[in-house]
This record gives sequence, C-alpha cells and structure tokens, in this order.
Amino acid sequence: MSRYPKTFSHIGLSVSDLDKAVQFYEEVMGWYTIMHPTEIIEDSSTSIGIMCEDAFGRGWGAFRIAHMSTGDKIGVEIFEFKQNETESEFKYLRTGTFHFCVQDPDVEGLVEKIKAHGGKQRMPIRYYYPGDKPYRMFYVEDPFGIVFEIYSHSYELTYSAGAY
Repeated sequence: MSRYPKTFSHIGLSVSDLDKAVQFYEEVMGWYTIMHPTEIIEDSSTSIGIMCEDAFGRGWGAFRIAHMSTGDKIGVEIFEFKQNETESEFKYLRTGTFHFCVQDPDVEGLVEKIKAHGGKQRMPIRYYYPGDKPYRMFYVEDPFGIVFEIYSHSYELTYSAGAY
C-alpha cells in the first residue's frame, strides 16, 4: 500500500439562498461558477438521483446546487435544501467539520469586502508570530452563517516554523 498525501477536491456548503451565495462567493472571493444553480429532483432512475439517495436516504425531495472553483482549483459545492435548518450558534465543539480556510495576502481588504457584502468579522486580525513574521489570521462568517478562516500566507509557511 502506498503512502502519499491525498489532494483536496472540494467542500460542500449548505445555504438558505443559493443565488445570493453564488453572488457573494463570486464577488467577494473571486471564485468561478463552473455550474450555475440547478435543481435536482429525487428520482431513482437517474445517476445523480441514485447517488443522492445513497447519501441522503429516501425522501429528500429536491434541492438546488451550484458548483464553483477557487483560484487553486478546489471545488465548492453549494447546496440549498428546501427544508434546511439555520443554526445561529458557532458549534466548534461539535465533532465534524467546523470551518474551512482561504488565503489572501490582503486580509484587511478582504474582511472589509466580506462585511460590505453582509458577512461578519468574528475576531480581530491576529499575528501568529508578532514582531517576527507577518503571518495573520482571523475568523469571519458569510451572510448565511458559515464560519471560515482567512490566512495571509500558506498553511505550510504558517506552520513550518514549528511551535507557536
């Protein structure tokens, strides 16, 4: 069995308004729309219907989906389920995925853009190595309640210095 690092393909996000989410991520993050919002209806005679039944079980009905891509070719699937539930609390203690992270050297400019488009800054911009390296980070929230992190530098550069 070979051991090698797997590459990251995509992440799936669930939102309450797919059209507004696509617009937000296009305008604020610069992501490319590679498949415009499309409705998927529960139908076990289609391959996508079978895949969704495998993933969601029976009775999911329908949902809308769009596919986007980041500048480094990571896919972002954005779902809008009719019966979605919006949580108002950041559940960082719940087991599972609780954020994703994007990188932009202009973290100050990006946070202002996020806020101008209905998002929130959840914390001040912080330096990982104050006075030593310019690596910065902070958490934000998009207009749909999805929390994510912003880094000024790559993951490898940020953590290659070792312990904090």
